[in-house]
Amino acid sequence: MKKLLLVLAALFIQTTAAAQSNQQRLPSDLSYSFAEFRFVDVDISGGDGFRLAGSYELDGQWILVGALTLLDFNNNVDSTLLEIGGGYVWDYSEDFDLFGTLRLVRAEVDTPGGDADDSGFAFSAGARGFLAPRFEIRGSVNHINLDNSDTYLQLAGDYYFTDQVSAGVSLDFAGDTDAFSLGARWYFR
Repeated sequence: MKKLLLVLAALFIQTTAAAQSNQQRLPSDLSYSFAEFRFVDVDISGGDGFRLAGSYELDGQWILVGALTLLDFNNNVDSTLLEIGGGYVWDYSEDFDLFGTLRLVRAEVDTPGGDADDSGFAFSAGARGFLAPRFEIRGSVNHINLDNSDTYLQLAGDYYFTDQVSAGVSLDFAGDTDAFSLGARWYFR
């Protein structure tokens, strides 16, 4: 798994260096100022819940990001994950961007036998763009480092009903756990 991460990191660095070496900046039509609500279904132990997330564009290509994920599992286990951080967006082309984020993470798990919490960090690197005029796709490699580290791949697509409202699905593929989410985004451009 570590070799795969190193290869993906090398490809990401090479791609971002090529994007930055392009002298003419090509701004995409993608907005990074949004609020998002998603229903989440986790395939392990019948867990489900919701995720509130958001992003805000700062000057230039810097962004602030945050998320709160609340999950309930069948065996009376509840989980809360709070993330806050920042990132950078590279305008790769008129329709596609590359991005990277670094987030502080706080996780809490409540069980009938007691509670546990942990803090750590998460890193994401990926691409986002328009496959068609109203259909956005995105994919990212994500690493979360808490008590047990995990790396997962996320693939998602959203349909834009208006310039400010989109809805779609997201699939997360991890080593032991996969997740599916359905939700909507509101863009405040």
